[in-house]
Amino acid sequence: MTAGSNELLAGLARQDPRAIGRAISAVENNSEAAADILSSLDQDVIDSVLVLGITGPPGAGKSTLTSAMIRALRKKGNRLGIIAVDPSSPISGGAILGDRIRMMEHALDPDVVVRSMATRGRLGGLCASAGATVRIMAAAGCEIIIIETVGVGQSEMDIIRLADITLMVLAPGFGDDIQAMKAGLLEVADFLVVNKSDLAGADALCMDMEQVFHDKQEEDGIARVLQTIASLNQGIEQLLATVKTFGLHLETSGIKEERRHMALDAETLDWIMEILRPRFAQAMSEKTERKDPRIRAKELIKELVTRQEE
Repeated sequence: MTAGSNELLAGLARQDPRAIGRAISAVENNSEAAADILSSLDQDVIDSVLVLGITGPPGAGKSTLTSAMIRALRKKGNRLGIIAVDPSSPISGGAILGDRIRMMEHALDPDVVVRSMATRGRLGGLCASAGATVRIMAAAGCEIIIIETVGVGQSEMDIIRLADITLMVLAPGFGDDIQAMKAGLLEVADFLVVNKSDLAGADALCMDMEQVFHDKQEEDGIARVLQTIASLNQGIEQLLATVKTFGLHLETSGIKEERRHMALDAETLDWIMEILRPRFAQAMSEKTERKDPRIRAKELIKELVTRQEE
């Protein structure tokens, strides 16, 4: 354990914003301090937090809903962590880190820890270090951690692996796009939040979605389709109360623990790919012959495994 790692861990215990930022950056940059920090975090504290995922198509009001939820949770005294994930440029790898605009209202609140993260080209919507960021925020005293992702419909599958509870946000007026998303909704979402429910078509959308979520609702009797008008703070308290009830159900049934184990397995695989990607990229640059990509991939794997064994 290095002196720098000890300093960062002490900073996390003090809930120091600079220490939180530096610890997350250490993980993102895969620095030597990252392993020391992550291996020293209190697992019981990590297990106790609730991780909420918010996803959905652009224009549904995810950011407005997230901001309204933050206000309501802060009134209850909860310390929060917010991970705002934005898409990366496929060319430069940079991202429009939109939380600087979306979360401006909460920027000065010391009990709202906000972190921007870029997807770095991952189609699933989350970068590989998002899981570690959740654990660091938990160690820094965040009781509830909200992950708001870019939200592009059925490709937004990473969120279900990391969040304990996932909210899919829709709004009236998406028409055929919603019809195409129905199958994916069952795989992604625990709850469907119909935001902007003062608009025409909201009731019809709710009835339609209740049919989609009928079987899930029958399992535990918890309403799975909820209405909000986030811009007016309407429906937020009911949403949070329902999420709390469902969270207790996940805890007592053992489903939360099961989801966490699955998330760790998936994250481990993600990190394997992150670590191996540069090595394979280097190997490809050394051999430029034209071959079928599948055959070429098998040959590169075999070659790298042979090198490792020698």
